[in-house]
Amino acid sequence: MLCFILGISRLRLLNNKEKWYVFYIIFLFFIEASTKVILYYFRLPDANFLYPLYIAGDFFILNYLFLRKNSLTSVPVLLILVSVLTFILVNGYLRPMVDNDDVKVISNIIIICLAGYTLIREIKEKHFENRFLFADACIFLYYSVSVFTFIIQQQLSSISQLNASLIWGANNLLSSVMYGSLIYTFLKLKK
Repeated sequence: MLCFILGISRLRLLNNKEKWYVFYIIFLFFIEASTKVILYYFRLPDANFLYPLYIAGDFFILNYLFLRKNSLTSVPVLLILVSVLTFILVNGYLRPMVDNDDVKVISNIIIICLAGYTLIREIKEKHFENRFLFADACIFLYYSVSVFTFIIQQQLSSISQLNASLIWGANNLLSSVMYGSLIYTFLKLKK
């Protein structure tokens, strides 16, 4: 919630490329809020139908952000991005061909590649003045570890509850670090 509020309050201080970090936080906030409303207000047994939307939105926003930061937003790249986004939505809602967790892993690997490319380029070109360098590094770290979490997710039912809790706890901790890096970055921005 704090990241959401800070992001919106600092929106006017950001350039067009940086605004996509706020759009990402807004998207995550609305997915989380929708899940809570569905589970606690409407008392539905689960909110799994939001998962494909979460995967698609997460994929699209972060990929678009990193493509824009790297000036790679040509028509062919955008067509590929829209094609993959369409596959994720069709797979999730109309005709499942692949397990959503596998789609999430592939989505995260693409995000990792673009985030890693961005970090390497910024370090190589000495763009240390990039206000979101720390946030980019934390996004890279979170999505890298999250790939392994989703890969072993099917095996979590066969391991002890303590070990499964440790794995999900580490994932949640890294998620918090990622949010913290964005909060830190938003607080650093000059008014």
